[in-house]
Amino acid sequence: MSDDRLGLLYAEHNGWLKSWLYRRLGCTAQAADLAQDTFVRLLQAQRKTGESLSLQRPRAYLATVGRRLVYDHFRRQSLEQAYLDMLALMPEAFALSPEEQWQMRETLLALDELLDGFKPMVRTVFLLAQLEGLNYAQISRQLDISERTVKRHMACAFEACILFEGAL
Repeated sequence: MSDDRLGLLYAEHNGWLKSWLYRRLGCTAQAADLAQDTFVRLLQAQRKTGESLSLQRPRAYLATVGRRLVYDHFRRQSLEQAYLDMLALMPEAFALSPEEQWQMRETLLALDELLDGFKPMVRTVFLLAQLEGLNYAQISRQLDISERTVKRHMACAFEACILFEGAL
């Protein structure tokens, strides 16, 4: 899809997409933001592949991208609420400054995005090791996969974490 075709797609379907998103979010501003993000994703995909995107059913495609963005939106919202709940329970002596709170929030959102980028089995293996404290043999037994596969999944996760850390 050329930039011209993308512009035409935007002109023809942006209003519909905003209405579709509004029905799911109940907020005009959030619907507009996610509609814009949907078209930005299309533009990025087009530029990344260098190929023209051919959309036989543009509304179905836009709804799929929009649905994913709505899911991400609610997941981030849930994560932020859990973070705010945790802050409310902290004793005064351990209270974070507004800047520290902001940095912590941004780090949590980035970690959530990092974990969301993992393949499901890599994420499961990584979380069992890091949060549950299971060793590779225990993970292997629990998931009924070989220890070698556990090691391979952990290597993928650690590589992503190292790249993530370098980006901070």
